[in-house]
Amino acid sequence: MGRSPRKRGRMLASVLAVATLLVSACGSSGGKSKNVRLYNDKVGWTSFYNQMSGTSQKQIGVGLTPTGYSDEPTYQAAVKSALKTNVRPDLFTWFTGPQLEDLVSTGQVADSSALWQTAIKNGDLPQGLQQYYTVNGKQYCVPENVSYWVMFYNKAQFAKAGITAPPTTWTDLLADADKLKQQNIMPFYQTNVLFSFVWFQILVAGSDPDLYTKLTQGTASYTDPVVVKAMEQWRDMIGKGYMSDPGDKTDPATLLKTGKVAMVPDGTWFNTSMTQAGMKPGQDYGMFVIPAVNPALTKIPVPVESGAICMPNGTKSPETATKFLTWWLGSEAQTQWANSRGDVSANTKVVIPDPGLSELAKSVGGDGYQLVNRYFDAVKPNVLTAALDAFGAFMAKPDGYQQQLATLQQANAG
Repeated sequence: MGRSPRKRGRMLASVLAVATLLVSACGSSGGKSKNVRLYNDKVGWTSFYNQMSGTSQKQIGVGLTPTGYSDEPTYQAAVKSALKTNVRPDLFTWFTGPQLEDLVSTGQVADSSALWQTAIKNGDLPQGLQQYYTVNGKQYCVPENVSYWVMFYNKAQFAKAGITAPPTTWTDLLADADKLKQQNIMPFYQTNVLFSFVWFQILVAGSDPDLYTKLTQGTASYTDPVVVKAMEQWRDMIGKGYMSDPGDKTDPATLLKTGKVAMVPDGTWFNTSMTQAGMKPGQDYGMFVIPAVNPALTKIPVPVESGAICMPNGTKSPETATKFLTWWLGSEAQTQWANSRGDVSANTKVVIPDPGLSELAKSVGGDGYQLVNRYFDAVKPNVLTAALDAFGAFMAKPDGYQQQLATLQQANAG
């Protein structure tokens, strides 16, 4: 049986991506190279990588050449294929959790335990973050970024609806959604592509964070009553017209800027997208911690995401790559990296000039909040693949949530 044109197109894209990766890698690091090539899935951050390259070249004599991809499946296929060859990237971005564990199990990722020990000793990395990079007692990769998942909102649209302050309870959040709808303003953004998991994450973690953690670890069931109720709440929110068209491919920053939606749940790295769109933080938009769904919770769950920069085993310039990563973790480099993008940093010495972001970062580190791992990073790869499809199908047919949960539980039990 022949493949569909869509499948053939995806296969061709992956093949071309791998070919591009290998060709460019051939021209990257030689034995005495003072430039490291970073393969990444954040093509929109190319200008920020280039800024860091200029600084690192001046300070340690090692530059950075980014090669960015915009399509996640193509990027992952390209990296995995390149790591099996004799021409490997110097560095590449990846994920924490089971996806990192799977890649480490192939023996293709270099041990970074020494980097972690030094960084923790110097106060450049917090001890608590180490768990996300630990596989079988050793550390692999280092943090590229740390982001908290919060709600971004359009201040003008809130004012138009008579909302004077961000909500602090789930009841208030839904009441604000009603006010926005009355003004013909779409309250919330949702998407059926890569980030289709976001509202599931919000509703389940906000209902029972401990169950959410067990679920992501594969020790709880997707047919648990708490999970079923969360899906019913999501269905009801869609039914009330609170959610944007999940098939809309418009950039969420554009939707928020133009007022097509009033709120977008995202990682604090989305702050970069907002400033690039020409919006002023604190003036045009703000952000707030998403209230817990369950009012009985004593701590508000906040999903945290930590993207990784990894060095492959067998790279031709391990000393140069290690020198760059050591510099990267320092407070001076991290201050430039975080503040150029308008985000927080894994390095707690970094001072955040944006008052709103600074206050948010300090708040979520306090006693009233409970950090949970982002769903995308926390679940097993096979469950993630099934989940992204299942949540997308649910958004198209919300009444089919029971079938989607059954499909997810099958993948979870596999």
